Amino acid sequence: MSIVLQLDELHKSFGDTAVLNGISLTVNRGEVVALIGASGSGKSTLLRCVNLLEQLDDGQIWLGNDDISDPRAHPDKVRARIGVVFQQFNLFPHLSALDNIALSLTHVKKMKPQAARSHALELLSHVGLAEKAAWYPDRLSGGQQQRVALARAIAGGPEVLLLDEITSALDPELVGEVLELVKKLKDDGTTIVMATHEMAFAQDVADRVLFLEGGQIVESGPAREVLQAPKDPRTQAFLRRFSGQS
Repeated sequence: MSIVLQLDELHKSFGDTAVLNGISLTVNRGEVVALIGASGSGKSTLLRCVNLLEQLDDGQIWLGNDDISDPRAHPDKVRARIGVVFQQFNLFPHLSALDNIALSLTHVKKMKPQAARSHALELLSHVGLAEKAAWYPDRLSGGQQQRVALARAIAGGPEVLLLDEITSALDPELVGEVLELVKKLKDDGTTIVMATHEMAFAQDVADRVLFLEGGQIVESGPAREVLQAPKDPRTQAFLRRFSGQS
């Protein structure tokens, strides 16, 4: 099984606050890894460092055989190999759903406009929104916008897809349609690293779950094992708090 992403001893501080404190992780091709933990545990910062939106203080990030944490790495070329979807939908409001996706293909993958629009329409069909191709984001529900954002993120065939709490800004009734699409992407063989607070979904879809606290991986293992029978007292306490148990 080939390693797509490897993180070696990542450290990141903001001022005097250490947010990542020696995180190491390998992600295999086709694997889904879920990051769980309280707000401030380092999940989002970790994903932002992988996508080179934050600069590491120390450590290395390998994407395939390339050290993308090397200062000489070209951020735009690296990001062209990584798909990312954030909490907020981040669609261009002045572009249709179709053009939001096609733009990334013409700019990043240098596809010709007609080919880009054709591929964008295929992707919209894949996420169940072909009939909304001409709609602008303000006409789409939050769930539909996030599905367009996911379609845009996978448009260039990324080596890894990073998902940062992509359902947290959605109304509860819209969460299911987005999570169903992520499950479909897993079934397609997409390599995914996702920060999530949807524990039932993580258990159902993730191959591994990592519990973060204080910028460290406290516990890691098969999803069902970590979520149903955690070994570390800190993981146990977090899951009790999360489920509202005393």
